[in-house]
Amino acid sequence: MKIRELLALSLVVLLVLGLVAGCGQKVDAPAEEPASEGQEEPEEKKIKVGLVYDIGGRGDLSFNDSAYAGLKRAEQDFGLEVTDLEPSGGGEDREQLLRLLAEDGYDLIFGVGFMFTDHIAKVAEEFPDVKFGLIDGAVEDIDSSSNISCLMFKEHEGSFLVGAAAALKSESGKVGFIGGMKSPLIERFEYGYLAGAKYANPNVETFSDYVGTTGDAFKDPVKAKELALKQIKAGGDVLYHASGASGIGMIEAATANKKLSIGVDSDQSLTATDEQKPFILTSMMKRVDNSVYETIKAFVEGKFEGGYRVFGLDDDGVGYAVNEFNEELISDIQPKLDELKAKVIKGEIKVPADKNEYEEFLTTLK
Repeated sequence: MKIRELLALSLVVLLVLGLVAGCGQKVDAPAEEPASEGQEEPEEKKIKVGLVYDIGGRGDLSFNDSAYAGLKRAEQDFGLEVTDLEPSGGGEDREQLLRLLAEDGYDLIFGVGFMFTDHIAKVAEEFPDVKFGLIDGAVEDIDSSSNISCLMFKEHEGSFLVGAAAALKSESGKVGFIGGMKSPLIERFEYGYLAGAKYANPNVETFSDYVGTTGDAFKDPVKAKELALKQIKAGGDVLYHASGASGIGMIEAATANKKLSIGVDSDQSLTATDEQKPFILTSMMKRVDNSVYETIKAFVEGKFEGGYRVFGLDDDGVGYAVNEFNEELISDIQPKLDELKAKVIKGEIKVPADKNEYEEFLTTLK
């Protein structure tokens, strides 16, 4: 074999041996860089809570705003991710908004108002892993294992106390009530109030009017103002409303005519104008804020329960407001109101919640 050929063959052998050695060589993985000092741990996923308002929305200074206050307090205390939505127009998209929140991964969702009842029942069935809070409504056939918690109130008990306050402070002996949407729920406010007024003064004359028969009745302050002026013209000098944002009109009418008004759900003297404050006798406190907060707290602590929870005078779920603006105005009748409160809690006074019970109640006063 020629020398040139031997050299070529040797080079080929060396190349093959080099490749084999390379394939069998262990390659060390690059060393992991040590974690930098102060490097943040991944953020823990926040609990997401959503709330859909009733007609009137945030800014009604009453029912919806109370729910919002409970949501915001819980957000601050528990570090939640929260959102609040308002239905459009007459509330036709309530169900869509509930479903939107459920699809977006919200853990607990509130519907604010009895008109959410059917919608929550439907959406809760579609999303069994999501919890729902229904304020003022009652879904049938649920228990503690359900993913729906119905939050209800004894509005008639709180209204009884402010009705007594109205009769005790009235100089004309005539007091009025203005409701939003004519419905069994708002009638509980009405008949509780009328019963309280009659209990305090069996001779008092009472007026009752409703803004309307649809959800829009909770956002029509112009109509509520017209009704208030009608009652004032008839001699009413203390007026109470259960009409959401519509009640703003009643308070305006009462103030303009130097008559007393009684707010509802929230302490309305706290959000009233300086001109209005001296004429707001009190407000019937319906602690929607507490019901929202307590439901969220239970969820955060892993103690959420479905079924029904009712808030009344005995647990301060309802009551009447006293603050720096009305304490002097109401101080002379507070002992009487607290006496009546104790009697209701003990069962010595059974407050009517509808027309039939009210008519029966009147027979006990004779």
